[in-house]
Amino acid sequence: MPAYGRLRAMTAERTAMRIILASQSPRRKQLFTQIGIKNFEILVPRTDEEFDPSLSPEEIVSSICRKKGEAARALAGDPGAVIVAADTMVFLDGLRLGKPRTVEEAHGMLSSLSGRTHHVCTGVTVCRGERMETRTETTAVTFRHLEEEEIQAYIRSGEPFDKAGGYGIQGKAALFVPRIEGDYFNVMGLPLSLLGRMLADFGVSLFSEEEELP
Repeated sequence: MPAYGRLRAMTAERTAMRIILASQSPRRKQLFTQIGIKNFEILVPRTDEEFDPSLSPEEIVSSICRKKGEAARALAGDPGAVIVAADTMVFLDGLRLGKPRTVEEAHGMLSSLSGRTHHVCTGVTVCRGERMETRTETTAVTFRHLEEEEIQAYIRSGEPFDKAGGYGIQGKAALFVPRIEGDYFNVMGLPLSLLGRMLADFGVSLFSEEEELP
């Protein structure tokens, strides 16, 4: 089959394929759309996020996102659907920083990140039918020294309270980060390069027939 014909066939398959994002994160929805996945569904299964603290960061996010993927697969009830689940955590000196619930917690997290390098780890699970694959991505993020007034102003902005580690790099916290090592989108909650490779392994092409062919 000529290259154009193969691309048309892959595009038709992608259009007919049911793609499910097992997350209610607005950042992940945005990133799905950014890479051209527009006709997708949202399913948010109820899962426990308990983990063994003796596990490594990669093992923790892997186990949680697999739980999400398994629960979403059962909820979808469609063996032909491609399901994407993810879990992102922030670690400083090996200790997990969750989502702050109070001003005091947000202040403590931002103060601890000030002038230091931490790690953002995301587990991504893709499943279709009985097949399930899980991989992880880790990004090192360095904060400059934060002044007390900056921390307080950032907390007043409201950004810290629904984000792991108490900050969002896609928002005003970008002003705090002089350097990252790794995937920027991973820090937002979904490593796009990794996801693209995983979806390709499941037969999902992210290039439409409008793309220029060689």
